[in-house]
Amino acid sequence: QLPLVESGGGLVKSGESLTLSCAAPGFALDDYALGWFRQAPGKERVGVACISKRGAITNYADDVKGRFTISRDKPNRMLFLQMNNLQSEDTAVYYCVAAQRYSVYTPGTCGGVDSWGKGVQVTVSS
Repeated sequence: QLPLVESGGGLVKSGESLTLSCAAPGFALDDYALGWFRQAPGKERVGVACISKRGAITNYADDVKGRFTISRDKPNRMLFLQMNNLQSEDTAVYYCVAAQRYSVYTPGTCGGVDSWGKGVQVTVSS
């Protein structure tokens, strides 16, 4: 398992943007598909976006498509989630995840996840 660490969360107003980052200190992320999940208060944890090992394939949940962008840097040491036009329903704890291979069976949801970060809070005020 990778020691994934998220950063970049915070409190923003509706319509604003925020970028989340994720890294695994001391580890390269080349051999992993990566993704983001989120869990809103009182709701189940759900997939947000997933990206393949080399970044060529991305997949998004329907409710974030067109607003969120998942990406990974060229040295393949960091994962990002650019979130634009944030709404109150985006308020959640966001988790970075890693999987041995890229697989998506539900939009935005990486399959086979075996590493999870501890999560970072994103709060959007209306």
